[in-house]
Amino acid sequence: MPEHVPRERALGWGLRCWVAGVAILLLAPTLVVIPMSFGAGQTFEFPPREWSLRWYREFFESPEWMASLVTSVQVGLLTAVLATVLGVAAAIGLDRARFRGKEILRSAMMAPMIVPGIVVAVAIYAAFLRWQLNGTLFGFVLAHTVLAVPFVVTAVGASLAGYDRTVETAAASLGASWWAITWRVTLPLLAPGVASGFVFAFVTSLDEVVIALFLQTPDIRTLPVQMYDSITLEIDPTIAAASSLIVVVTTLALLIPQFVRRRRSET
Repeated sequence: MPEHVPRERALGWGLRCWVAGVAILLLAPTLVVIPMSFGAGQTFEFPPREWSLRWYREFFESPEWMASLVTSVQVGLLTAVLATVLGVAAAIGLDRARFRGKEILRSAMMAPMIVPGIVVAVAIYAAFLRWQLNGTLFGFVLAHTVLAVPFVVTAVGASLAGYDRTVETAAASLGASWWAITWRVTLPLLAPGVASGFVFAFVTSLDEVVIALFLQTPDIRTLPVQMYDSITLEIDPTIAAASSLIVVVTTLALLIPQFVRRRRSET
């Protein structure tokens, strides 16, 4: 038994070093972009020679940037709501239903997470051309919901894995209706998974750019599309401010489920 202890410790330290290396690799670009967003120069400079809020003022005073930001927030919130409703229903149905082909259906629902984004974008673009949904808010929400539902199903499915259904039986024995059980028992117990799914759906919509490039029009475009045009068509340091804001917003959004879980564990 003692012979296995050094090997387990070595594996633990190796895994920690690997996780630390991956974290540094992922955070390194952020540590460059955020300081550049506070530069006062006409181009990208790292480290900035002078510090200023110039590019944040440019961002909030620009009609194009603000219009794309409002569109992204609208699409993200509507997508999160719709994907959460559909994802929670799908996760509960897949967990409790018993029918042939359930695993095939589960795999099909996970397809948007596996299939390359460009393939999904071309398929959605072709379908939306027939339905005349390109360049519409509903089209953006519907397309992003397709990408977001798998994240909700995964998050809620993880909560259902440790769910004790005897509490529902107890509530039913006390005379509670199906709706009362669902609203007052099931959903509160699944709240951490539902919150995680909602946040992941919102972040997925907020960061998505490939499908948005296909569906955009001059009248409606999301913030990632505006950022893409800013870096490909012209050199505009405002994109550094926009990128920094997205990083901060998505980070705070992803911390919300962790905060909810900690509060629930404390209570």
